[in-house]
Amino acid sequence: MSGDRVDPSVDPGLFRRVAGRFATGVAIVTSVVDGADHAMTVNAFASVSLDPLLVMFCPEKIARFHDLALDAGEWAVSVLGEEMRDASQWFATRGRMLDGQLQGWDHVRGPVTGAAIFKNAVAALECRTHAVHDAGDHSIVVGEVLSLHVPSPDTKPLIFYGGEYHRLDR
Repeated sequence: MSGDRVDPSVDPGLFRRVAGRFATGVAIVTSVVDGADHAMTVNAFASVSLDPLLVMFCPEKIARFHDLALDAGEWAVSVLGEEMRDASQWFATRGRMLDGQLQGWDHVRGPVTGAAIFKNAVAALECRTHAVHDAGDHSIVVGEVLSLHVPSPDTKPLIFYGGEYHRLDR
């Protein structure tokens, strides 16, 4: 592979398909602003640092959740189990009603942030915003980890690959 720059005429659709060849987990990030719950599905989530403990997620700037999560300053991440595909799709739906959006989804309140943590999650973290970086049409939100949880330790993770949901065979 050469060190040449990418041609500016590279097709964004092809980029999306190529980037989609990287298998990811699926997570829902939640926050509470003025007593109201907010949530968004993400697959751009990763650990960043062990010292200090940092993670990141990347919300699209035009998403309602973007500014709400930044305003809240604290948030929770629930890494979804394979039976949570419907939740992933619901919280990825643009324009869904905000009132009562967590009704019907089994969750508890994080002890530190008060943000929703889904009971069927394979892992969950509560975080405080540490830094926000511009990243084109998204932001990179880096969070300091405040608490860790394993709500459903025997559940397999939900996987997203090639624009589709998959199950982990193990």
